[in-house]
Amino acid sequence: MNIVVDDLSGPQIAEFLHEHVRQMRSITPLESKHALDLDALRGPEVTFWSVMDGDSVLGCGAIKRLDAVHAELKSMRTATARKRSGIASRLLSHILTEAKGMGFARLSLETGSAEFFLPARKLYEKFGFDYCEPFAAYRPDPNSVFMTRLL
Repeated sequence: MNIVVDDLSGPQIAEFLHEHVRQMRSITPLESKHALDLDALRGPEVTFWSVMDGDSVLGCGAIKRLDAVHAELKSMRTATARKRSGIASRLLSHILTEAKGMGFARLSLETGSAEFFLPARKLYEKFGFDYCEPFAAYRPDPNSVFMTRLL
């Protein structure tokens, strides 16, 4: 299992992300969906990592630069067949280290408030994220929770 910076050009990661967006749309009302599509993830302000096992994508995550010292965690996902196997923890640890090395002092995120997102919220709590008010362009939304941590 390797964690690699991904240029998002491969068909495997495109399908993996397509499924991510499709699942988020099935769970969250469209006006509360904040998952970035493939084109947005290719933006210069985004660094994207894939967790690979050979040619298989096991997970992914990204950070989006908000300003010189604040970034947003985006697109955290683990393959359904590999949930609760430590992939998300390993990836989040990697991203936190990389974000700090890139000069960020704070990492924030938006995730869903529904029961489906409880494992994600527990993971973020385990890694020291605290609940916070909406940040950047987000607004209060009953379908969203916001979390942040200092690096």
